Amino acid sequence: MKFTAGILFTILASASAAVPSLTPDNYDSLTDGKTVFLKFFAPWCGHCKKMAPDWEKLANDWSDDKVGLIAEIDCTAEGKPLCDANGIRGFPTLKYGDPTSLDDYQGGRDFDSLASFAKKNLIPVCSVNNIDLCDDEKKALIGKYQGMSAEELDAAIEGEETKLADAEELFKNEVQKLQEAYQKLSTDKDNTIAEVKGSGLGMMKSVKAAMTKSSSSDEL
Repeated sequence: MKFTAGILFTILASASAAVPSLTPDNYDSLTDGKTVFLKFFAPWCGHCKKMAPDWEKLANDWSDDKVGLIAEIDCTAEGKPLCDANGIRGFPTLKYGDPTSLDDYQGGRDFDSLASFAKKNLIPVCSVNNIDLCDDEKKALIGKYQGMSAEELDAAIEGEETKLADAEELFKNEVQKLQEAYQKLSTDKDNTIAEVKGSGLGMMKSVKAAMTKSSSSDEL
């Protein structure tokens, strides 16, 4: 039996196809009523490639689940707007929870860690569609927002997103300052080392060593 490259390609393509790929066009329909575990990635990313087999296996394990969804978003293709909306800065980034309000995943990247996390967290969670799972505080908050007009919600959302954008901008600016300070300190250090060496430190050490040797000879 011939095992051709075409057959191998088909097998690999089938394995990859086990992971639903989300874009702005299908995000709402595929995540509706689900608790999700999402991988934001770039095809060229080495860590993403290393993680791919475990993520595909995990997605396959959850493919028929009525509550949990394992999926991925290609940040270099049609999924880029979703990556931008979620502030993705590195790859792979994993997020989970309510599709409309994702939380950051901070656990291990091996299959056992991912599978254990999914089992514990891909369960029905409090949301507008699952309000019976909410505590009194969250029910009150949902009620408050449901009582607002679309324009009021837009303004409130914009206000909170502005805070996030401002925090990100502040972070970038402060990091830039730290980088500039580091560069200056490094340059100052190198200049000081050069000045000290140029001032005769080496020669002083040489003379001191000769004097010590001479003194030792005289004592003998």
